[in-house]
Amino acid sequence: MRAVPSWAVATAAAAPVLLVAGWTAAGARQPAGYDPVRDTISELAGEGATDSWLMAGCLVLLGCRYVGTALVLHAAGLPSRFLLALGGTATIALIAFPRPQVGGSPAHGTVATVAVLALSLWPAGSALRLPRAVRRGVAASPAGTPPWAFRRPVALAATALLLVLFGWFVVEVTGGSRTGLAERVAALAVALWPLAAVLSARRAHRRWSARRPDLPVAGPPRPGGPPVSPGRPGAGG
Repeated sequence: MRAVPSWAVATAAAAPVLLVAGWTAAGARQPAGYDPVRDTISELAGEGATDSWLMAGCLVLLGCRYVGTALVLHAAGLPSRFLLALGGTATIALIAFPRPQVGGSPAHGTVATVAVLALSLWPAGSALRLPRAVRRGVAASPAGTPPWAFRRPVALAATALLLVLFGWFVVEVTGGSRTGLAERVAALAVALWPLAAVLSARRAHRRWSARRPDLPVAGPPRPGGPPVSPGRPGAGG
C-alpha cells in the first residue's frame, strides 16, 4: 500500500479552511445588501462583485487542492481519482465563466454543475471499484479490508449525503430564500470528505505497515551482543 505524503494531509486540510476564509473575506467586502444566507458564493467571484479576485483566487487554490489530492490518493482507485480531479478542474474553470451581474449564464451553470456532481460522486467510485476482498497492496490489513472511507457502505453513504445537499441547493435555487446557505453547507461538506479520505488512507497505511509479516522484528538482546532477529541461523548459540 502506497503511503500518503504529509503534504497531502495539509493540502486536504487546507481546502475547507480556504473555502470558509474565502467566502468570509469576500463577503465582508460586499455592499450592505449582500446576504450570505440568500446570495451565492458565485456572486462573490462574479461580475460586479467588490474585489471579486478574492473569491476567484480561493476557487483556483481550492481546485488545485482537489487535483493534488487526487494525484496521491492511490487507495481510492482511478475512477474516484478521475472524478475528484475533474471536480477540481471544473472548480478552477469557474473563474473563466463568472456569473453575470444580471441574469444567468448557461456556461457558468454547466461548469458549476459538473464540479458539484463530480465532487459528490467521487466517493462512490471507490466503493464500486473495490471488491469485498481487495489486494493487499491497497488494503488496510493483510485480511484485505480497504480503508474505512473506501468501504462500500461508508463511501455510498457519503455520496448519498452530498447528493442530498446538492438537491437542497437546487430546490433553493428554483424558489427558496436560503440559496447561499444551502450552497455553503454543500460546498463545505464536499471540501471535508477528501480530508476524511486522506486521513483514512494514511491511518490504513500505518496499520498495514505495522502488520506486514516480511518486516524484520528484533529479538531480545543477547548478553554482550546486539539484538538478534528471530529465525536467524545460529540464533541462541
